Amino acid sequence: MSNKETNKQDHFHDNYSDHSEVKIGSERSFGLVFAVVFLIIGWVPLIKGLPVRWWAILTAGGLVAVAIAIPKALVVPNRLWFRLGLWLQAITSPLIMGLLFYGVLFPTGLLLRMMGKDLLRLKWQKDAKTYWIQRTPPGPSPTTMRDQF
Repeated sequence: MSNKETNKQDHFHDNYSDHSEVKIGSERSFGLVFAVVFLIIGWVPLIKGLPVRWWAILTAGGLVAVAIAIPKALVVPNRLWFRLGLWLQAITSPLIMGLLFYGVLFPTGLLLRMMGKDLLRLKWQKDAKTYWIQRTPPGPSPTTMRDQF
């Protein structure tokens, strides 16, 4: 890390540079999970009285056999699936968070401002001696807050 990056981080309380590493699942679990998915695909038509999808049932059986006997054969599909998941996460997370912010929080904030609401009591009050809010009745005694963590 360069000095310039270190100096930028000195201004923050939290260190955001430490990202936990996402670990790929085992090939055996990958094969078994997809076997369950193909079993569901194979048996779901029975709900509507349609015939079973035998290609899906056979694929599920093959995946179970490979996952148990030679899980190393599933290394490439497991890695491709993992990379697809990372790619989808990189796209969908910011998109969903942006939709939530601009679709819910931003309009709510505008509406509250238009109504003159100040829920966080952030408005400047020239004649206020203090911004402390007195509780009536008072809260718990300080001795009950010794072991918070």
